[in-house]
Amino acid sequence: MTSGKSTIGPILANVLGWDFFDLDKVIEKKERQSIVDIFNEKGESYFREIETKTLRELSQLKGTIISLGGGTLSNQINLDILTSTGLIIYLKTSAEMIYKRIKNKIDRPAFRDLVLNENPEEDFLKKIEKMLNDREPYYSQAAITIDTDKTAIGITVDTIVKKIKKIKYEKNKN
Repeated sequence: MTSGKSTIGPILANVLGWDFFDLDKVIEKKERQSIVDIFNEKGESYFREIETKTLRELSQLKGTIISLGGGTLSNQINLDILTSTGLIIYLKTSAEMIYKRIKNKIDRPAFRDLVLNENPEEDFLKKIEKMLNDREPYYSQAAITIDTDKTAIGITVDTIVKKIKKIKYEKNKN
């Protein structure tokens, strides 16, 4: 969440000559409504079903980067789909940086109430830290982890490309 997926993903896909899909945007197009509206009108469980179905479809495509929503990997089925069809790249971001990036955005269902109610920074940070801690066991299963707090986008992309090539080389070698 706000780790740079929507910025880094398309650039990485372009460098590799691959296609790029933002899972949430694909879902919004299919459902013809925003993620916030899906959560509000149909609930999180409905969203998670659509998310898994769409992820399963996209993961069958070759040469593709898929940007995931922050909670996608928290579902073991999604994690299994991704680990069996590709590499998971974790763009790791601190709670403080996430706070700076989302403190005024109302398009994040998990934080919308905090933004609208103008809760103090401390409450916001606590919620972000809890979410990161809850998701860390899933995120830590990524094949590649990159800290995005202070790293320039170009360096991040170059690092990911090198790591992908190294993993592919080692896979082909065996």
